[in-house]
Amino acid sequence: MSKILIFGNSGSGKSTLAKQLYNERGLAHLDLDTLAWLPTNPPQRKPVAESRSAIEKFIGSYDTWVIEGCYTDLLEVAALHATEAIFMNLPVALCIENARKRPWEPHKYATKEEQDGNLEMLIDWITQYPIRQDVFSQTAHTALYESFTGRKRLYTSNAQAGNS
Repeated sequence: MSKILIFGNSGSGKSTLAKQLYNERGLAHLDLDTLAWLPTNPPQRKPVAESRSAIEKFIGSYDTWVIEGCYTDLLEVAALHATEAIFMNLPVALCIENARKRPWEPHKYATKEEQDGNLEMLIDWITQYPIRQDVFSQTAHTALYESFTGRKRLYTSNAQAGNS
């Protein structure tokens, strides 16, 4: 039974790979962005306990799934149930290139223009990945990957993941 975590920097290809697995294997798909934020401007995180509860509910509702995101504090909940972890550890330059090519994500933005309006902020965020020391950082993702005891894969390019 596939229960897969996909994590890494913004723009690393997490959503693309998760959608591919959803389509190929029929796995239920959860993008953690959809439950990690309050509908405020500027964006604010939901209480972590609320997001964790939603993840537990999702996991309890499906036999097979793929969960993707960059929130180590939330991924840890799913890691307890996951059979596989995929760390999308692409170089920052490739993540920026992917972000610039990103198709419209209607589950996150009302319009493509609204999404593109956040591009420079996103690129700044992506650039900080190797130096941040928070739950979104390369440091936190590396620790999660290293501590995971199930099957695990580390990708440093989208071609390795089959989504170039």
